[in-house]
Amino acid sequence: MPNTMKPAPLPSVYQLRVVVRGVSPLIWRRLLIPADTTIAGLHAELQIAFGWGGEHLHRFLIHGVEYGISYAGGVGFRGDPHRVHVDELGLRPTERFVYDYDFTDGWRLDLRLEQILTDDGRVYPRCTGGRRAGPPEGCGGVWAFLEQTQPHHVLAAAIRTAEILGMLLDEDDVTRFGDHRDELAGLIPLLGVERFDRRTVNRALAAHAATGTRAA
Repeated sequence: MPNTMKPAPLPSVYQLRVVVRGVSPLIWRRLLIPADTTIAGLHAELQIAFGWGGEHLHRFLIHGVEYGISYAGGVGFRGDPHRVHVDELGLRPTERFVYDYDFTDGWRLDLRLEQILTDDGRVYPRCTGGRRAGPPEGCGGVWAFLEQTQPHHVLAAAIRTAEILGMLLDEDDVTRFGDHRDELAGLIPLLGVERFDRRTVNRALAAHAATGTRAA
């Protein structure tokens, strides 16, 4: 009697291109995620990829349905984000969906499923490309970020940072660093706006996966 049982499908990986809407030059990432990643897991991976801390409300909008992690006083969603998997959402290659983060600043990420690949046994999730640092949290949204990152503002931030560091070195009193901590905290993100370190992102993604929270 012939064996009519079909072989189990091979695990698949989704290749996503993620772009911060409204910002030019583009801030983007290319992510490879297991197809069985949960909505909660994808939320955490996007936070890592753009250097955010998950301090604000968020939502995914996929095929007209909202998904996300519900918080007291926040938006409610259909389905448990820890049980809804990306491969259950019916996404096809080239399809797009969105991720909104921080409803005050209004960041929107446009995600496109570029292709569905066969899992080759590598460590996932993984970032394979990108450009520029993610916008700092609490910077005021797209228009404020664009204004703050104008070349003359970045130059002014570099000059002021150098002045503060010069004062601290001249005085040879590092205990005064605290006097300038808040100002430096606002200046430093502007100095690194063009910097994207894929290795750092991948180390963070690998640590995230190793804790067993990839699908959590």
